[in-house]
Amino acid sequence: MSSTNLTPRETVSQLDKYIIGQHDAKRAVAVALRNRWRRQNVPEELREEIAPKNIIMIGPTGVGKTEIARRLAKLDNSPFLKIEASKFTEVGYVGRDVESMIRDLVELAINMVKSEEQENVKARAMEIAEDRILDILLPLKRRETDPSEPSEDNLLAMPDADAAVQGDDNRNETREKLRRLFRAGKLDERIVEIEVTDSPSGPMIEIFSTSGVEDMGMNIKEMFGNLFPQKKKKRKIRVADAVNMLAEEEAQRLVDMEKVTRTALEKVEQSGIIFLDEIDKIVGGDPSHGPDVSREGVQRDLLPIVEGSTVNTKYGMVKTDHILFIAAGAFSISKPSDLIPELQGRFPIRVELDPLDKGDFIRILTEPHNALLKQYTEMMATEDVRLIFQDDAVAQIAEVAALVNERMENIGARRLYTVMELLLEEISFNAPDIASADQEVNIDAEYVMDKLEGIIEDEDLSRYVL
Repeated sequence: MSSTNLTPRETVSQLDKYIIGQHDAKRAVAVALRNRWRRQNVPEELREEIAPKNIIMIGPTGVGKTEIARRLAKLDNSPFLKIEASKFTEVGYVGRDVESMIRDLVELAINMVKSEEQENVKARAMEIAEDRILDILLPLKRRETDPSEPSEDNLLAMPDADAAVQGDDNRNETREKLRRLFRAGKLDERIVEIEVTDSPSGPMIEIFSTSGVEDMGMNIKEMFGNLFPQKKKKRKIRVADAVNMLAEEEAQRLVDMEKVTRTALEKVEQSGIIFLDEIDKIVGGDPSHGPDVSREGVQRDLLPIVEGSTVNTKYGMVKTDHILFIAAGAFSISKPSDLIPELQGRFPIRVELDPLDKGDFIRILTEPHNALLKQYTEMMATEDVRLIFQDDAVAQIAEVAALVNERMENIGARRLYTVMELLLEEISFNAPDIASADQEVNIDAEYVMDKLEGIIEDEDLSRYVL
């Protein structure tokens, strides 16, 4: 079910466009992705026996663990869910049922496949919407009986385009004239009355359950939807808005939801990826800091999902045997071997991610396709302000971020965001008010030090920087 057959080398090359360093982690996920493709091409009797080799990423926050998993899912067009393992602690109090992550993944896959199907029928839906607009502009029952055929100018001038034409031939010709006017955009500002489905309103009903609504054997939303059928209401809007609204409605009707459900469930089972963040938080801590919140119990709840089980969802049963699980954690006060042995065995691949230093920060600021400097430059360009970052300024920004990380908590590349916001705060605030168009702002090391010197010198002030 993998949508790509990228080689591991090609996968790493794609990941390099967005993530700096962490070569070992990239290699591990690239091999896991290729193994998924290999499994689809082995003899069918052996296919079900090949289980995915789940991965644990070990490293401090902000070094790229989540981004690697997210980019991998995009490369493969796979359903992807990121969830914090700590959410599953204290089920029934503040936690969640572990099976809920499979249901969430299924919902994501349903929406993904549905969007793809709607895109496939978009052209047909637009044609139907166009015909519906023409039906409104040229009703079957005419209030006027003037046999003369109106010109295009007259069609535009008529308040409701109720062309008075006798005979099917004349009527069809008039309809085609209206179609040409519509496609030329000359009817966009006309006001028409259309009938649309009224969105439900009223009080929201929430059901709190440790096992999920699906386990009750019914779907509450659908049940109430059948009891209270959708209402139609009439709206007067512009033709340009009406055709988009009708096209969206028609696209939903044209989509085969049974096919969507089948495809989505297969995508989840064969190519789903779940990123379990903060898995170190469910490792038993120091009992002197309070009671253990059943962390080992959460691990045992996760075990059957990770090793392969069947989960009941409102769209049907889903097998988790071939979902790829990528776990991640800092493991600063614990280690992967503190997990229960059964769960350790389900994550055979372990990779350590390196902390980021000044050199990495310089590369993060400048090299990726979505580099931070590029983002800020393009945002300011919308205000006709051109930011020019000198090389010494980039080096100084990286040095400040590395220094603050060293003094305070090391939050990796996320530190660059707050440093950049403080650096450009004045420019961002004043950009709309700069009178001269195409204003150029040159940022060098001196400018960086002027804006950030207080943070570097004042140990106490640096505590307030995220």
